[in-house]
Formats: sequence, structure tokens, C-alpha cells
Amino acid sequence: MKPRNNFLVLIFLFLCLNSFSQLEKVIVETYYISDNFDSTDVTGGKVDAGSTTYRIYVDLKPGSVLTKIYGDANHRAKIASTTPFYNHSTEGQTFAKDFIKARYEESTVALDTWLTLGQTTKKQGAITNFGILKAQDTNGSFIGGTNNDGGSAVITGGLLVNNVPAMHIPLTTADGMDTMVNVPTTWIDNGIRDFVSGNDSTIFGSLVTGTEFISNNFSLQNTGVTGVVPDSNQILIAQLTTKGQLSFELNLEVQVMVDSVPTIIKYVANDSILLAGEEMNAFLTYPFICGCTDPNYMEFSPAFACYAPGTCITPIVYGCMDTMACNYDPTVNFSIPGLCCYPGFCADRDITVVCPSINGSQFEFEIYPNPTNDDLYLNVKAGDNQEMKYTVYNSFGVVVFEKDLGSINLIENEKIDLSNCDSGLYHIKVTVGDKFDSKLFMKN
Repeated sequence: MKPRNNFLVLIFLFLCLNSFSQLEKVIVETYYISDNFDSTDVTGGKVDAGSTTYRIYVDLKPGSVLTKIYGDANHRAKIASTTPFYNHSTEGQTFAKDFIKARYEESTVALDTWLTLGQTTKKQGAITNFGILKAQDTNGSFIGGTNNDGGSAVITGGLLVNNVPAMHIPLTTADGMDTMVNVPTTWIDNGIRDFVSGNDSTIFGSLVTGTEFISNNFSLQNTGVTGVVPDSNQILIAQLTTKGQLSFELNLEVQVMVDSVPTIIKYVANDSILLAGEEMNAFLTYPFICGCTDPNYMEFSPAFACYAPGTCITPIVYGCMDTMACNYDPTVNFSIPGLCCYPGFCADRDITVVCPSINGSQFEFEIYPNPTNDDLYLNVKAGDNQEMKYTVYNSFGVVVFEKDLGSINLIENEKIDLSNCDSGLYHIKVTVGDKFDSKLFMKN
């Protein structure tokens, strides 16, 4: 006999695999690409022409709050490049929250390498700036061009005016800065600056030139921050300027309300060790690894952050693979033993519904697509005019939808609206006269 709790556990695991993370993605924006004019400045340490300034944004579900980026004993933090990172030697900052707005108008200060949790300037009066994708920035720019002092060579028209297509939007049009009312407080950092002197000898400081930051004892946190645009909730966490190839592994703490209680979820880049409350997210490793991102295929892996064409090959068919069960299905390639039914035991479900072959049927029906997102379509071929109806049951045998179709012999493309149904496994039972048959389907 198969224990009923196995069935419940498997359904629970399936639902977990198809749940949606509060961390939707990580965005790596090409903020700026330096040109020959920018490389003329030597007051802050020369930035090479062709260097790219990247901004990293964490894209959270609306309502979620970012509270911390970190590296710990099980999940290192890593930011690296094949060539050194650029830091402005006189006006640069380790953390963007420490910039005075006016400093961004000097030479190449706006290309400095730093970390943050959203905030990009100090609070001055009632104004505090935060990072926003250039594509969403509609309030103009105070960086580059006529806003810039021209650097040590006093370039006419200012620096940071490059406008190559790879940048999409020039800094003189949108500076990726906007204001918010709610300003985070209680900033705490660890593992970057010397505790006594306050000096920073990492890639975020200007004391030494470096190509990587790797730490199992690092954190930057505050009371929590959201994105400038609440609906998209994209939060800036780093700006990095380098001429080399960028790579990173990052870990985050996100606060979300669960039953009105603030709850912390930790998203990590590596799943070699996962403790309670930790979830691996493929977007936290860059360059992103591409493959099959559709969980309805055998080739799916949560380690893939992007889809690679042709990688999703074998659709998953859920069901019973036990040949001794009455509902054995030879097409199944993903076994859920708790779905198997046997004479005398069917996990408290009606065996005649799960295994209609016990009563026999003399008609055919099909459903598609399976799995489905919102709508399921039904085709029935009965031969003679007979009373038809269908009933949809959830995995616990509870009726969630039923409909009488009348006395007919053929149904084609009958639409069943499942938009109000929870994700999970379902049965559909089709009755024609005194005969019936059923099939298993999945709602994503």
C-alpha cells in the first residue's frame, strides 16, 4: 500500500518548483562607454577609452524590499573583470550614498566604481537621488556635456558625451538618477573598509588597482529600499567601470510580507549549500548561463537565467509509472508515485474516476495544451448522440468546475477557463451517457 502523505508531499514539491521568486531578474545596464575625450582627464586617474560603465539592478516583485547584499561562509560574493576597475582617485567613493550631487559634474567622477542599495547621493535638503534605468529616467540629466567641467584638459562642451548605439541612451539625455521620498537609514558595511582608518583597498577604492573582489565576509545593508518606479521595483546595487569582461556572483536579502509579518528571504548565487530560508537564483551569477528555462521540459534547470533556442526538447509527462497500478501510463517520463491507484487504495480518491477503464468507456476525448496556463480545450467524439458533461477535480478529489453539454455526439475545442484555479495537478472526467473517462492535466 502506498501512504497518502507521499502524494501530498509530491504535490507540494511540484507547486514549489513552479512558484515564483520575489527576485524576478538581475539587469546589467550599459550605462556609459568612455571615448577619447574622457581619456584626456588625468586629475582623477585616467579612464581608458573603450571602458564600459555597467550598472547592476536587482528586479524585485512589487512590494518586496532589498535590505542587504553580502557574502558569507557558504556563499561568496565576487565581482571581477579581466582588466582593472576604474576609480576616481580624488573624488571617488566606496558607496554611492556618500556622493554630493555636485561631484558628479566634475571630470569623470560619474564613472567611479562603487556599491549601493539604491541611493546615489547624500540627502541635501529634501532631495536624495536614487538609481534608475536610463530607459525609465524621464527627468533629464545633470551629468555630462554642458553640465561637466571638461576635466583637466578643459574640453569644450564637457566630458561624458559619447553616444554610441551600445549605450542606447546618452548620459546627457538621461543620467539614471531620480528622487524618492522614502530614504533608507542605518547603513552598515562590513568587509570593505578598514575598521580603524576607514580606508578601502578593494576594487571600490582608489588606494590600489584591482581586477576582483572576492569575499566570504562582506555585507552592505540598511533599513531597506525599493525601486524608484514601484511597479517595476528595480534597485541599483553597483556601478562598475572596466575595459575587460565583467563577471559576478552576488547574494541578497529581501524582505517580503508573509501574512502581514515581515519575512527575510535570502537569494544566493550558488546552491552547493542551501540553509533554511535560502534560495538559489540563476540571475545572481553573471555572465548569465543560458539553456532550457521552461520547467515543463526535462532539460529544464533552475541554473539557467536565459533561454537558449533548441534546448527544450522533451516535454514532461507527469503520472504513474507503476505497471501494477490501474492508471499506469507508458507515456509518463516524470513519476509521481502518489498518483498511482490500486484496487483497495487510491489515496482517498475515487478509483472509478482515476481509472475509468474499470467501468469501461466507448468514446474518445482529448485535452490540450497540457500543461496549461489559463485555458484548457476539450474534444470529445462519442459516435451517437448522448448526454455529455465534464467535471474538473483538483488533486484532492474536490470538484472545481463542471458543465452539462447536452445531448450531442461531438465536441470540438470546448474552452475551459482555469484562470481562477490555483497551480497544480487536476483530473478532468468526461461522462457520455452511462460511460466516463478521465485524464490528468497540469495548471501552471
